Amino acid sequence: MSYKFEQISEPLVLGEGPHWDDRTQALYYISNQEPTIHKYVLATKEHIKTKPSGYVSFIIPVEGKPDYYVVSLERRFVVVHWDGQNNSEVKIVKELFEVDQQTKNYINDGKVDPRGRLYAGTMSHQESPGVFAQGLGSLFRLDGSKNIRTLATDVTISNGLAWDEPAKIMYYVDSKEKRIRRYDWDPDTGDISNLKYVVDFEKSGVEGVPDGGTIDTDGNLWWAVFDGSCVLQINPKAGKILRKIEIPAKQVTSCTFGGPNYDILFVTTANFTGDQPPPSGATFMVTGLGAKGHPNRNFKLE
Repeated sequence: MSYKFEQISEPLVLGEGPHWDDRTQALYYISNQEPTIHKYVLATKEHIKTKPSGYVSFIIPVEGKPDYYVVSLERRFVVVHWDGQNNSEVKIVKELFEVDQQTKNYINDGKVDPRGRLYAGTMSHQESPGVFAQGLGSLFRLDGSKNIRTLATDVTISNGLAWDEPAKIMYYVDSKEKRIRRYDWDPDTGDISNLKYVVDFEKSGVEGVPDGGTIDTDGNLWWAVFDGSCVLQINPKAGKILRKIEIPAKQVTSCTFGGPNYDILFVTTANFTGDQPPPSGATFMVTGLGAKGHPNRNFKLE
């Protein structure tokens, strides 16, 4: 099956956290090194960006509140107001929670589950290029603005998340493990249990490590491979890699389905080491994959 690439942004240092918003028909994503927040309007191809007040790793709209978003700033989860215009102010309107307060950790990838709860984890700053302190991070769940729960500890590089709602399964990655975790997920409580692994990158001969990912309507995973120049389509039930979608950048960071029919795969990449040729660091959209995703969920604040 043939597929088509289109570059939709200029290169960034570390593009991450793609989120498709139905109400604006736009893709939101970030670069946590500059740091910058980005918005790409599919119909007009308009690219908008602004600068938050600190290190940011995701931006997700708040359900029922236009121009309000939940973001991470270092170790804090906050709600901000942004009018979606170029270089306009990102104003903090509500502080939610701060985690790992006695550490040098920061919040990394985050995503909202099918019931509107936010899951996100932490990782440590680099001790040296490419070397991170081991097992200092955790995975958290925010139940609106009132409660936060720790779901997993001993995490090194907290990364991608995806949910199979009918099967009551959550997928999650600690990139250091080079494997994709599978948990039983309770849709009513948001709790997870019964950890298993669905694919081992090293045993499967995959170069690179798993980063961010998503799931399609057939229950197949689509996972970005950092230092692997690809997105893998994976059947998690069989533990089998179905396809390797080559991406013209070595450091592929995340992906999500979007567009009016959820059949466009948006892919973020990085030039984290600063030594990769263009278009490394750009964001792409891939069409003609023959797959569709689910709507990205927004955060239920209350």
